[in-house]
Amino acid sequence: MGIVFVRIRARWALFAATRQTLAQLIVFAVLNVGMTVLQLVLMPIMKALFGMTALVDVGFQALPIGSEYYIFDYAAGPLPDGGGGLAYFLAVQLTLAIAQVLNFFAQRNITFKSNSNPWVAAAWYTLAYVVISFGAAALQGLYKAPVYDLFISVWGLGATGEAIADMVTMLINALISCAVYFPIFKIIFPSTPAPVVVVAREHADA
Repeated sequence: MGIVFVRIRARWALFAATRQTLAQLIVFAVLNVGMTVLQLVLMPIMKALFGMTALVDVGFQALPIGSEYYIFDYAAGPLPDGGGGLAYFLAVQLTLAIAQVLNFFAQRNITFKSNSNPWVAAAWYTLAYVVISFGAAALQGLYKAPVYDLFISVWGLGATGEAIADMVTMLINALISCAVYFPIFKIIFPSTPAPVVVVAREHADA
């Protein structure tokens, strides 16, 4: 078993050396799957915790586009009739924030093995996260209500349908993030080869 592992590791090292971008993409995708699973575990917990508060009945609708559409659209009241209120917004954002903090360290150290300034990378990562979050929120405003209505009301699955809808929306978010983040990470997580130090040796004459 140990020999097989060593051979697999050696072949992967050769593959990563000759197909660096493809190897990074594979590792990036595997780590994203892990982060998606983490979000699927965290989201019901966060939603349940915030759902026990009065924040469910506090609407959060921000950044209007026109008279009826909001980038962040979490109308007061439980789903599907309402938008989950401030409780749902906080559950989503806290879940994403935890996953993205872990994702930053994992992608920087494992996928790209970056040795760039971590503070500069963190600043760019935060900026990218904010921009992508706005874009994802805008798209979620288009599909969130129909997804929840489908599973809860149309198919009559009730609480089970709500849990499934949570998973579907998180998966859509994860797919959007996966497609957008990789080229950004290639830029903000550079890896500069370490300089080769040549040590001169003096030979004393016999």
